[in-house]
Amino acid sequence: MKEDSVKISADGIQNYQKTWDRKFNQLEQTLKNKKMKTKNNRGKNIAYWITTILLVLGMASGGIAQLLRVKQNVEGTVHLGYPVYIMSILGTWKILGILTLLLPKFRLLKEWAYAGFFFVLSGAVISHIVSGDNFSRFGAPLIFVLLTIASWALRPDDRKLPVSTLAL
Repeated sequence: MKEDSVKISADGIQNYQKTWDRKFNQLEQTLKNKKMKTKNNRGKNIAYWITTILLVLGMASGGIAQLLRVKQNVEGTVHLGYPVYIMSILGTWKILGILTLLLPKFRLLKEWAYAGFFFVLSGAVISHIVSGDNFSRFGAPLIFVLLTIASWALRPDDRKLPVSTLAL
């Protein structure tokens, strides 16, 4: 009887050890995966901030120039057939969009800011093409359309809408 209880205890200890070995291996694998994700996320995060800073600088310079009605911007707006007052509206929206992208939280507003930048910039590209302008006139807005898309695609999870919000 004593031998049976010793055998049962030994079996129990072995099962206990196997369980902990398995759990330890799972934990070790989880930590390795997190380390790999961290390395991948670091590169993605750097790319996000580079594209976002370039986008913000472009939108800031354009928005300020529009609000100040810089002569070159006024001439370009008139050349494309738009009223000059549109510059105040676009300049204000650009500055508000910049603030939205840079401030933490406001995930839904960030989506709107990206959409607004995309529509304004792609509209500028199309307006220049339709007006017969060459690439030198619409190249910059085209680059900023691409920066908008890249910044949006690379944004970290804490700057995205939760998946449940996206369900219709």
